[in-house]
Amino acid sequence: MSQHGVGPRAVTRSVAFLTAGVLAVPALTGCGSEDPAGKPLAAPDIQPAGRARIADGGTLRWAVDSVPDTLNTFQSDADATTIRVAQAALPSMFRMNASGRPERNPAYLESAEVVETEPKQVVLYKLNQQAVWSDGREIGAADFAAQWRALSGKDTAYWTARNAGYDRIQKVERGDNALEVRVTFSRPYADWRSLFSPLYPKDVMGTPDSFNDGARRKLKVSAGPFTVEKVDREDDEITLARNPRWWGKPAKLSEIVLRTVPRDKRAAELAAGTLDVAEIDPTAARRITVAARPQSSSSPVMGPGADRSAADALHSWAVANGTDEDAADEETGARKKLRKAAAKYARQQQALRGFEVRKSLEPAFTQLALNGAEGPLADERVRRAVARSLDRRKLAEAVLKPLGLPAVPVGSHLALSGQAHYADNSGALGGQDTKEAQALLADAGWVRGGPVKQQKKKEGEKAAGAEGEKASGSSRNEQDDEGTYVVGEDNKAHGRHDPADHLAHDGKQYKHPDRGGAPGAYAPEGTAAPANRGAAPLAKNGKPLTLRFVLPSGPGSQTLRTVADRISRMLERVGIGTDISKVSDESYFKDHIASGQYDLALYSWPATAYPATDARPVYAKPVPAADGSLNVEQNYTRVGTDQVDQLFDEAVSTLDEGESRSLIRKADSRIWAAAGSIPLFQRPQLIATRKNLVNTGAFGFGTPAYEDMGFLKKGAKPASGPSAKGSATS
Repeated sequence: MSQHGVGPRAVTRSVAFLTAGVLAVPALTGCGSEDPAGKPLAAPDIQPAGRARIADGGTLRWAVDSVPDTLNTFQSDADATTIRVAQAALPSMFRMNASGRPERNPAYLESAEVVETEPKQVVLYKLNQQAVWSDGREIGAADFAAQWRALSGKDTAYWTARNAGYDRIQKVERGDNALEVRVTFSRPYADWRSLFSPLYPKDVMGTPDSFNDGARRKLKVSAGPFTVEKVDREDDEITLARNPRWWGKPAKLSEIVLRTVPRDKRAAELAAGTLDVAEIDPTAARRITVAARPQSSSSPVMGPGADRSAADALHSWAVANGTDEDAADEETGARKKLRKAAAKYARQQQALRGFEVRKSLEPAFTQLALNGAEGPLADERVRRAVARSLDRRKLAEAVLKPLGLPAVPVGSHLALSGQAHYADNSGALGGQDTKEAQALLADAGWVRGGPVKQQKKKEGEKAAGAEGEKASGSSRNEQDDEGTYVVGEDNKAHGRHDPADHLAHDGKQYKHPDRGGAPGAYAPEGTAAPANRGAAPLAKNGKPLTLRFVLPSGPGSQTLRTVADRISRMLERVGIGTDISKVSDESYFKDHIASGQYDLALYSWPATAYPATDARPVYAKPVPAADGSLNVEQNYTRVGTDQVDQLFDEAVSTLDEGESRSLIRKADSRIWAAAGSIPLFQRPQLIATRKNLVNTGAFGFGTPAYEDMGFLKKGAKPASGPSAKGSATS
């Protein structure tokens, strides 16, 4: 969560209603014998193999979303590829294990521990004596000190995106020898393990010029199993080469080439043999799964054990590509083109037999955001009514069940199942309850079937759609249905198949306007209008209760289209209408979420092992800025309380880990109670890999071990057993 966010936020709602006995917050878990953190819902799926079975050499071609504008992870325009490069080429004192918890990285650290707490907290790092930069210089206190000074926030000449934790350091100095680094804090800092990961050389951090510009286009000095050999922005590639000075187990691969490939082109690139591994959407995953099934010699397009004629193949291709089925049956020139295209599709299917789909759950969750700054959702009772209208398990099942992944709703805003801070605190708000939702709405003054005055449109006012126009009477069968439509204000039924039949992973990552780091919002294409249930809408003071549901309209977002559709149906059952607006991907965050121009929105946050640091700006109460505006940091919902802020402050300053976890869980209960955002489900992670590629795939929480990636030796087989495949755990 530390990598994202901006946006002005406004009026925070009073918590008097919540603390007056109307909403009971359950007793917090964590004091009993059973650990409420539980286990990860899905294990990593990486096809493990011992190094002796892996061939020496080879180039791994890996699809990424972009070649980043910077290789400095601490700058605002860093992205997910920046982080991937840093993981392979730079030191990290701590890395994430398969449960999403930090663990010491032995390649760089012999030990790291708090050695003093009074009068100041002191952390002593003992470095691996073999750890050196690629230019031969030992990693040491000078690098730690340079990074602290650059990120402390004291020198504004450094264009840093975040300073959390570094601003609490008082000094960094050499210990008893060159392998020891002593870090003294001015204030206690519970999340000290988050620091110096990654660690940049003093050559990068030493001056504002080198920090701001030196590591944007290249990384001259590194200290990982790989080095940055070339950044080619013309061909949109980054080449990582094996580091000859790496002191650990030598990298098996000679090179890793990170190639920019649009997500909708990845299946074709895999089939063409130009990629070895790529994150894919469920549509591509189905193609690869079908391709792996046994087929007869007459079967140009795979099927589940059945012979397929050329007509069947053509039909499969036409359906998969959205072609009118009737056109595929006509003996015309178009049919010949379709046959040619179907043949190409069949050849691709044949090539895709060399790949398999590795799946787990991504360390991120999708949420429904409720803007509490103004409008109906400024009233806590309406926000809570929206939350109580949702069946979160059904929403999770719609996305995850077709993929064979555990469909368990996320129970925390601040961690995911298996992480140390996780506990299901959703009981602080309560589950789906139509009667309770209706009672909350009635208490807030919303009356079913009340009189509705015709609202005059202000001069120059536009809807939130991509073209700013209302899609009046639009059919749900339209292919291009960008714009706006209202659900719950008429009795017209729209005929269309259940969109859950065509789920697609909303894999596109959207940068935040001012942060740009590993993106936190993975937002959707548009939404399909839910079928109207004929229920009379709620009204108050002559206005209907209609919420503006804003979603991106870019490709690859059918998952959130399905989720938004089902949410609208659930809300309609209690009389809440939704005004669904689909906007361009480019304007989604900048013009809508960050600026507060929405009522409801769907986007995702990444998980963090350090919620006391990383999650605070996401849920912080807005504060007035010098110019009179409100600074909302990363809290796009504009909902926050003094109590939550205080709990975060206490948690980050408490060195007792058990107490810090208890405070974080308590903060999460209060965040649930405020109903500013509703966690829905952990995002699916689908990775296509060559069948002979090992120690690579769906990593889940874990940090990849780049030195162990590679291709199997001829005739060698991967490890067998349950760890070879990700699976749900109870």
